Amino acid sequence: MILTDRVNAELAGMRLDDAAKALFPQLSKGEIKRIVDWGGCYLSQVLVRVASRGVKEGDEIALGVMEPERCIELAYRKEQLLYEDKDFVAVYKADGFNSQRTPYQLKGTVEYAVDCYLKGIGLRDGARVVHRLDRGTSGCMFFPKHKQAATFISKLLKDGKVQKTYWALVSGSPDELQWSVNAPLGKVSKFRYGVALDGKPARTLFQVVGEGRGVTAVEAKPLTGRTHQIRVHLAHSGFPIIGDENYGGIPASRMMLHCRGMRFINAKGKIVEALAPVDGEFALAAPEELLELQGAG
Repeated sequence: MILTDRVNAELAGMRLDDAAKALFPQLSKGEIKRIVDWGGCYLSQVLVRVASRGVKEGDEIALGVMEPERCIELAYRKEQLLYEDKDFVAVYKADGFNSQRTPYQLKGTVEYAVDCYLKGIGLRDGARVVHRLDRGTSGCMFFPKHKQAATFISKLLKDGKVQKTYWALVSGSPDELQWSVNAPLGKVSKFRYGVALDGKPARTLFQVVGEGRGVTAVEAKPLTGRTHQIRVHLAHSGFPIIGDENYGGIPASRMMLHCRGMRFINAKGKIVEALAPVDGEFALAAPEELLELQGAG
């Protein structure tokens, strides 16, 4: 939820947090300071992270109100990285974290944590998000370290030359061990996508990689990069992802979709690859065959 209002003459000259408290009495001073600290406050459409900043008449204050439980610190240390060279860094994104900043939040996102890491090792360029994982999806994310690397990997992604491998857990047992879905995708509501004749082309390859305890592990390789592509294509196949209730999946502690790895050829012809292990919740629900496959990888 985003709250907006303008500073009147009576509030002009006050601190930002005091003026916000007067405009939005339903929020406590502590809540307002948290919103400012976590990057959810805009003053006349400019992000502000200093609660003591003065305001003037006519300024618009916008506050992105986020649930307190989503305020989780996120930081990356060198030993936690999945991959690093002079051009790229790959990190593990846990389920429940946003890939990039939102109108509600900067701090606590993967983008912000990578930005802090890059600046911490002396790089002047901030984090550039060249691809995303949904908030409920875990796994591998690559970030370029400089503009040239960003341009290079962005073109590879656009041309479909970055190989992405996802693991998904679904209920039931597909009739085929391998299949593909070639179905265009379009937006059907604010938070949902679906197969649509006038949508953007989308193709995904699927392969069963394990079964057990009523759960099937499916490896998905998207050949295009549409929003919610794997989720929609699996639901379209009759096998929505466990925990993905938005597309018909049975309830679970998390959405059981994981970006296992990414692979591409860099400008010097070298293979760049990173693999991300599944988390404990995913592992508990997964068939043994998938865990053995992870161990072998």
